[in-house]
Amino acid sequence: MEAMAISTVGPLGPTGGAAARGRAGERPLRLTRRGRAVLVLLAAVVLLLAARVGVAVASGPGEPLEVRVHVVSSGETLWELARGVAEPGEDLRDVVSGLAELNGLSSSGLQVGQRLLLPVDAE
Repeated sequence: MEAMAISTVGPLGPTGGAAARGRAGERPLRLTRRGRAVLVLLAAVVLLLAARVGVAVASGPGEPLEVRVHVVSSGETLWELARGVAEPGEDLRDVVSGLAELNGLSSSGLQVGQRLLLPVDAE
């Protein structure tokens, strides 16, 4: 009878060979000063982006606003209408800006017969 030699082969080569001995003798991964600085900067960027996304998600639409429809008469201006709906002590420029945004206006000029949404007085 003849004798046969059997060798076992693993997925990365023969078991018990030089490859297995090399992995066992490797030292653990160590970061250099530059590597640590890069990791710290990367972590800071991730945290800043996460904070910014959190703010964007947290700020949703404002409270519902009750409005009425107003038809513009001859000689009326957006500033006069804003003066009529402004709260005491409220900056009139902010009210004009809010009315323009509410009505999708690109300027403060109005046309006779134009329909505007005006906030209802909270009494």
